[in-house]
Amino acid sequence: MKQTAIKTLGELKASGYIYKSIKEELRSNLINLKKEQKETFTGVHGYEKTVIPQLERAILSKHNINLLGLRGQAKTRLARQMTNLLDEYIPVVSGSEINDDPLKPISRFAKELIAEKDDHTPISWLHRSERFAEKLATPDVTVADIIGDIDPIKAANLKLSYADDRVIHYGMIPRANRCIFVINELPDLQARIQVALFNILQEGDIQIRGFKLRFDLDMQFVFTANPEDYTNRGSIITPLKDRIGSQILTHYPDSIQIAKTITQQEAKLEKNQADNIYVPELAKDLIEQIGFEARESEFVDVKSGVSARLSISAYENLMSTAELRMLASEEQNTSVRLSDFIGIIPAINGKIELVYEGEQEGAASVAENLINDAVKTLFPTYFPAIEKLVRKDATTPYDELIKWFIEGTDFELANDLTNKEHIQQLDYIQPLTDLLIKYQPDLDQKDIHFFKEFVLWAMVEYKKLSKVELSEGYGFKDTFESFIDGI
Repeated sequence: MKQTAIKTLGELKASGYIYKSIKEELRSNLINLKKEQKETFTGVHGYEKTVIPQLERAILSKHNINLLGLRGQAKTRLARQMTNLLDEYIPVVSGSEINDDPLKPISRFAKELIAEKDDHTPISWLHRSERFAEKLATPDVTVADIIGDIDPIKAANLKLSYADDRVIHYGMIPRANRCIFVINELPDLQARIQVALFNILQEGDIQIRGFKLRFDLDMQFVFTANPEDYTNRGSIITPLKDRIGSQILTHYPDSIQIAKTITQQEAKLEKNQADNIYVPELAKDLIEQIGFEARESEFVDVKSGVSARLSISAYENLMSTAELRMLASEEQNTSVRLSDFIGIIPAINGKIELVYEGEQEGAASVAENLINDAVKTLFPTYFPAIEKLVRKDATTPYDELIKWFIEGTDFELANDLTNKEHIQQLDYIQPLTDLLIKYQPDLDQKDIHFFKEFVLWAMVEYKKLSKVELSEGYGFKDTFESFIDGI
């Protein structure tokens, strides 16, 4: 007999159903997955040897969990994926507000219904996807919201006095009985509301307007918090922290490759963008390096975190910048250019908190500096390092390129160049072509011109050339010439 075809308590007993708490469900299903060598948490990259093992240990220990980390570290995603470790369906007493188990009822409604109908008590089935409840902790949250309160309308309709527990309206937590309940940004919850969680976490009872209900609530609590919240906006009170079994520290990706995997997975691109816009791997690396630079920048408040959403939004903006240029030139396809990175500045601005010095610099200026810093950091990965000081008679790999700018005319790259014009313009600098042939001989043809731009931008960052912002693009020239022009 199919499990969900069981409709009465008698049929449920005959099927051999055994009650399990939610923590026992999570534990037993996790053990089964580990025995089958299957992945427990999917789509969460960079946590395989750090956060996920700690989370698995907490589940095996049947702990309530606090995920502590900066913004954009997949804390809520981890909590939501815990539903995959629940049984597919569980039975509940039909009509119960708090998902009473037919073999272990806790509400007055369920107990009275079972006493009246016994084996004929109707039951229904709850899918694991419906066993997740989430609440964002905000200062306006009340005890009535999360625990419950007396409902005067119910009292009037049922003609009951306020002394009767049937007038109680249950809050979010009792209604999430036998579910995973997540409270996001726990420190933002007022201290008096945190106190209301004590008994639920430890003793399993709740108090509503003087009613002390010995509810053995069956809950898996997951809390999320930002470390800075302990001092900036609020705090997790010590007795509550003491009642949370495991506190797990999350972190940002520790390599560009992991960060790139996350961005490619999460970025929401239109089919037209994905099919018609080529993105060099170097461009993807630069997007991620910008995030790494932001987390080290003296202008950015690193304590508030630089979310992984920065790279995702920046990548989406980069693709849209290339698409807009493609539409303007009426071309069918294009390739991302380094000059397109100016289009990601709005995405960066919205994802970083600036310190006082950063505010003085200006958000747009800080964002542009982060792009330039990313170029400078990645440049030695592909080309010989540019020394800050060299002997007067020493030669460097970049002498011919610098000489070309000293002897040549100004070089400009307009933003609205067609693909063909952009290629022709960059190919005009022969020493640049020679440099790539020597140090990057195996480059894909589609990557060559992005790398040429990359070299020019890096030369500017190393003070070997200067870059001039034009109304619609950039110009590059010898630094000495720029100095003369500025006199």
